[in-house]
Amino acid sequence: MYPEELVMPMKHELTDKGFQDLTTPEQVAEAIKKDGTTLLMINSVCGCAAGAARPGVIYSLTGDKKPENLITVFAGYDGDAVVEARKFLAPFPPSSPCVALFKDGELVHMLERHHIEGNPAGAIAANLQAAYDEYC
Repeated sequence: MYPEELVMPMKHELTDKGFQDLTTPEQVAEAIKKDGTTLLMINSVCGCAAGAARPGVIYSLTGDKKPENLITVFAGYDGDAVVEARKFLAPFPPSSPCVALFKDGELVHMLERHHIEGNPAGAIAANLQAAYDEYC
């Protein structure tokens, strides 16, 4: 498990932008099953999370269409919550960071780590905004 002093600033990058930080399996299941659209980011300490995923996700929310619910869990810190979140991401293998869009509890769009690594934040944002245009 990563130390709190390392993780908290990375969590705050998202919670300061309106993401709900989920720390228990029950919170995750309830949030994902909500009606409407929900964006989940499995956050991470890795460089691609810092350089592309978090900035890209935040930038993706500047358009007219965006998910109604924003949630996040942190890999390597919120262990049980991450395990629960990954149950909703099947058939995709565990990946962090990753970003998933749900509509009425159903997974409709997924960005795995390999979609994030090596791509700039703007490309991540554009990919997500195209999904928002279709599902939100």
